[in-house]
Amino acid sequence: MKLSEQYTRASIIIAVTVLIIGSIIYFFTINYIARTQLDNDLGEEIEEVTAYINTNHHLPKQLDFDEDITVFIKTNKIELPVRYFDTTYINPKEDESQPGRAVSGLVSLGNQHYEVVITESREATEYLIQFISLITIGLMVVLVFILFLTNRFILNGLWKPFYKTLIEIKSFNISDDKNLELIDTKVDEFNELNTAVLTMSSNVKSDFQNLKQYTDNASHEMQTPLAVITSKLDMLIQDETLKPEQYTQINDIYAATNKLARLNQSLLLLVKIENNLIDDIDTFNLKTLVEDKIKQFNELITNKKIELEVNLSPKEITASKYLIDILLNNLFSNAIRHNLTGGKLIITLTEDKLVFKNNGLPQIMNTDTIFERFQKSNKSEGTGLGLAIVKNICSRYKWKICYSMDNELHIFHVDFS
Repeated sequence: MKLSEQYTRASIIIAVTVLIIGSIIYFFTINYIARTQLDNDLGEEIEEVTAYINTNHHLPKQLDFDEDITVFIKTNKIELPVRYFDTTYINPKEDESQPGRAVSGLVSLGNQHYEVVITESREATEYLIQFISLITIGLMVVLVFILFLTNRFILNGLWKPFYKTLIEIKSFNISDDKNLELIDTKVDEFNELNTAVLTMSSNVKSDFQNLKQYTDNASHEMQTPLAVITSKLDMLIQDETLKPEQYTQINDIYAATNKLARLNQSLLLLVKIENNLIDDIDTFNLKTLVEDKIKQFNELITNKKIELEVNLSPKEITASKYLIDILLNNLFSNAIRHNLTGGKLIITLTEDKLVFKNNGLPQIMNTDTIFERFQKSNKSEGTGLGLAIVKNICSRYKWKICYSMDNELHIFHVDFS
């Protein structure tokens, strides 16, 4: 969920909660004020009745005066405190029941005491409270709607520089000479973020260029002495005066030199893959490329008497043909080098996957480290970088590479989906 959406949700929840609590308090406050005012009016009615009796020395007629109903009840009580209570008001004009508020008290006429009960309708007061409540609810809905629109449009506009910076960071390519294009804004925090991003990208590019230059120079400088060593060893091997033990030692040196050259090339290739320095893109049929590789490795397969089983379906992919060629080379080399003499090699290609199955050591390899650099068995003559290169190429195209073992067959599975 985006930050703006979280902020909108949080602000609306807080606003609604505060408004609901405020509305409840407001409702009870208005209700209390209205009831207090009604009780004051009823108290004045009691005082008017008492004053009327004291002046005229008789009870007023039992009638509806200003929509108030007054009732006198004889009582033997000498004292009766004034009491306010809710009751039912019978409207004599419409002959219907309404909510009412009443007051009772004691009045005296001569030696006779009367309990007077004055009832007044609460309908107008309740209507007022309902009307105020509806206005409050309406204002709350309008306020929430305005708050939503404000967060939706104004805040989205406010966050535009941030999203622009985010897009630039996502599209940032360390090997690209193009500078980040960031928006100037009046928000200090976004300006600080842009400054930090520009500084970071500049430093990263500078470090990358220095590292790339060092790697290229080191690789180039290593190739020359390696080529000289290999050339000299070729000449020594052709010397017919060499003793058998000397020939064996030179052969070991020759093999180590070749391995060092392959290691140098593999490390350089890994650097190029990890930093997206190989950007050629083609659309081609992977089936054709696999068939070509089978022809190239056919002699090695035959020499090791490997039983080859192939099941290939057409599969169009868009990728670097150079990298896919390297991927297939490593998968074929791995499946043949670690296979048993007279073993099996099963290659399957479908629309969704490429699978290599081969015989080999009877125990399963460590699935957690098999695709890491320099992970190989003690008997392996490889550089230990082949499967690491395969994993990096798959990661480049968001493919999934995994290893498993089933029925004494080691399985390498490339998932295109």
